[in-house]
Amino acid sequence: MIPVKVSEKALKEIKKTISHKNIPADYGLRIGVNGGGCAGVSYVLGFDRKGTGDSEFILDDVPVYIAKKDTMFLIGIEVDFYEGNDARGFTFIKNDEKQQSL
Repeated sequence: MIPVKVSEKALKEIKKTISHKNIPADYGLRIGVNGGGCAGVSYVLGFDRKGTGDSEFILDDVPVYIAKKDTMFLIGIEVDFYEGNDARGFTFIKNDEKQQSL
């Protein structure tokens, strides 16, 4: 079971990006974190090949790669997509807390 939730809106935008940006067929969606020290973590979202330390999940025909070391930081996180007059992009939401945008 995938440790992070991806909203329908975010999944639609991910699929749109895959089809319009010529993402190679052997790439999948990478969800991860940077940091983890006193300053906390920053969330990472992009496209990448599967690495040796990755768990692989399939989300509506999209391969998702998460480094095993990042799993504990992603439990309870939701990836969403925000589109408004002020900004447009993916956001990470943790248990109704503040959003971090990419």
